Amino acid sequence: MKLPFLDLKAANQGHQKAIQDAIKRVVDSGWFVLGNELAMFESEFATYCNAKHCVGVGNGLDAIILILKAMEIGPGDEVIVPANTFIATWLAVQQCGAVPVPVEPVASTYNIDPTRIEASISDQTKAIIAVHLYGQPADMQAINVVAKKNGLKVIEDAAQAHGALYRGQRVGSLADAAAFSFYPGKNLGAMGDGGAVVTNDSGIAEKLVKLRNYGSNAKYQHDVAGVNSRLDEIQAAVLRVKLRYLDDHNRQRNELAEIYKSTLADNPLITLPDVAGDLLPVWHLFVIRLSNREKLQQILSEKGIETSIHYPVPAHLSGAFRAQYKHTKMPLTEKLSGEVLSLPLFPNALSCYRAEIEKMLSLISSYKNI
Repeated sequence: MKLPFLDLKAANQGHQKAIQDAIKRVVDSGWFVLGNELAMFESEFATYCNAKHCVGVGNGLDAIILILKAMEIGPGDEVIVPANTFIATWLAVQQCGAVPVPVEPVASTYNIDPTRIEASISDQTKAIIAVHLYGQPADMQAINVVAKKNGLKVIEDAAQAHGALYRGQRVGSLADAAAFSFYPGKNLGAMGDGGAVVTNDSGIAEKLVKLRNYGSNAKYQHDVAGVNSRLDEIQAAVLRVKLRYLDDHNRQRNELAEIYKSTLADNPLITLPDVAGDLLPVWHLFVIRLSNREKLQQILSEKGIETSIHYPVPAHLSGAFRAQYKHTKMPLTEKLSGEVLSLPLFPNALSCYRAEIEKMLSLISSYKNI
């Protein structure tokens, strides 16, 4: 039995021909950067997110960095970030010269706890980054209330949440700006790196168009100190194809997540993710918790079942930040990092690996050895 954690060949099953045709269209055009495919994708993805603007950039990390730069956040500033997140959220703040200020999560959802944010705000705080971790929207209404009260910008890190709904609204339209990653394993994944910023703020969008292209929107006219971070034509063409399948792929993810939840609900050793009734997550990852995950992971691995851990080392304990945060204690985040285990979940998983998934669930359901 072999059950991969992620099978991108299976996930792309059914639209390889359309992807190949899209790539050929770009090759035949002879235009590979800042062309029609990107313009079309930006329009289509903005519409999908119910937002006015989309600006394609090189990757998800750059998307956050460029949002911060467009907001003129830099040295001397502080930005509220989730303690429990992938390190890219913190790195973006650091690379702008600002200071990440971590806030603990809600244990049941893994997302930043809005009730803890205000205590971490100082006179130097300029923004809050809300991560929709694992594909479940953060509590944006509560976060926006805190932000408005304190005059702060709000940024969505939506790298894992393409298509998720918060009270009927798409993520990407819930804050001043939103950062997306199109890394191949994402819900909307390219055939390489890619990212985008989505916003309803025309001023931010105008700045981003310049910042991503050497500070220029006209050849050899450089108005600001920009960077080279552009979503290329081939990736844009691929993403235009895959955007058409995103809702169906997210539906498949939800179907498998519901099977996981219903099957594992009775195991007292396992804590399942909790979802509020007015949210529709897209299950980029299905993450369970248990106190002895290494034992279960070993049992599954011996049966050919791949799992993963998101994330084993909290950002404040990583080599990149440990010295700066040596006196920082994030007990809940640290506890989660020692208990979380991600199960296989990707589009077409049920059609390609149903028997293997059923075997995995049987093993987990019967797991009693702590």
